[in-house]
Amino acid sequence: MKEVVIIGLGQLGRVFSGGLLRTGYRVIPVNRGDSVDAIAAEIPAPELVLVAVAEPDLHQVLGALPETWKCRVGLIQNELLPRDWEAFGIVDPTVISVWFEKKKGTDAKPLIESPVAGPKVELLVKALASIDLPARKVNGGSELMFELVRKNLYILTTNIAGFKTGGTVKSLWQNHETFARLVANEVMDIQDSLTGVKHDRNRLIAGMLEAFEGDPAHGCTGRSAPARLARALACADRAGLAVPVLRSLQQ
Repeated sequence: MKEVVIIGLGQLGRVFSGGLLRTGYRVIPVNRGDSVDAIAAEIPAPELVLVAVAEPDLHQVLGALPETWKCRVGLIQNELLPRDWEAFGIVDPTVISVWFEKKKGTDAKPLIESPVAGPKVELLVKALASIDLPARKVNGGSELMFELVRKNLYILTTNIAGFKTGGTVKSLWQNHETFARLVANEVMDIQDSLTGVKHDRNRLIAGMLEAFEGDPAHGCTGRSAPARLARALACADRAGLAVPVLRSLQQ
């Protein structure tokens, strides 16, 4: 039986585990405190090493990956960009921009199709389809970059704007569009700086609104919002960006 290693068995890790088990894979869990090197010695060539830890833990986990696993990495985090994996010598990971929500005690709820790129696209698309979560293949390079920035724009704009507006993504756009656009533009300033690419802002906004329509009742500000704002401002500081709207929300 083919094996997939999953590092981190939180809400998303368990969703992927379920899909992989249904499609015939043996899932090897790696929990906090487990010896990654010991597991890699026993299973040096899994089909995929899916890193399902939270965003703040990602770099530490990638830095500790055994060399034999670096060509087999899959990534599912929000706030993800190529610079996050390139810094650790990972060249061509499988990357999915997750557009379903999984909260404790509820089934996973898709907003729109989750785009997937990389060597193990078919594996993840099939695994998610087996548990009724839609996903689609996209190309790497600029196509994947757009999808990652689109998800970052959605997550950061809704979380950060929600500090002032509260409510849902539908009410954010219906009642506070001007303010939401100000936040989104500063988020895109940061994304442009982090990627070294000047992105098509109209296309990104349209992509964000597609996700709004997929789940209009989605709440804006979750428990991770303060940390997301802090990370965004730290990136702005390093890039010398003013981002006055974001800074006003921190106060």
